[in-house]
Amino acid sequence: MAGSDITQIKVGDISVGIIGLKRLMDEMAGTHADKPDEEIVSVMLERLGKDNYIPGKAKESYAKAFLREFRKFLGRPYADEAPAGLEIKVLGVGCPQCHALTQMVMEVLTELNLPASVDHVTDLKEIAGYGVAGSPALLVNRRVMAVGRVPPRDRVKKWLTEARAAM
Repeated sequence: MAGSDITQIKVGDISVGIIGLKRLMDEMAGTHADKPDEEIVSVMLERLGKDNYIPGKAKESYAKAFLREFRKFLGRPYADEAPAGLEIKVLGVGCPQCHALTQMVMEVLTELNLPASVDHVTDLKEIAGYGVAGSPALLVNRRVMAVGRVPPRDRVKKWLTEARAAM
């Protein structure tokens, strides 16, 4: 198993690195795309359990996370768990503007002392699933705030403050 095939996913409230997830989803896309959820989860737990530690008490949480990631991978609707704080996603393949936006968001969150999960999504299939046609793009609590540009810092600060107040 290649050490570089580690994917960070949310399992409950924590972020977990899963070895071989992308490779397995590539394999399963052709054979399991139309199978029942129970069968998909069973295969994923069995196969990923060989190279990853999946605690018995957390098996159900892992199952939900694996199914969510597989649906996301296929570009199908999926249910995300509600985050404890703000959920922020920067979409972009890794250009300097994408990195600058991610850095600015983290600085503003620190300045405002706001709890949040910040995810920089670089996978083109996953980006396409958000229906955004430009990068960088900023999503706050699943709402598209900016596309194709780095917004001014004061505007990002305002958006984050308003999003937290709406929670």
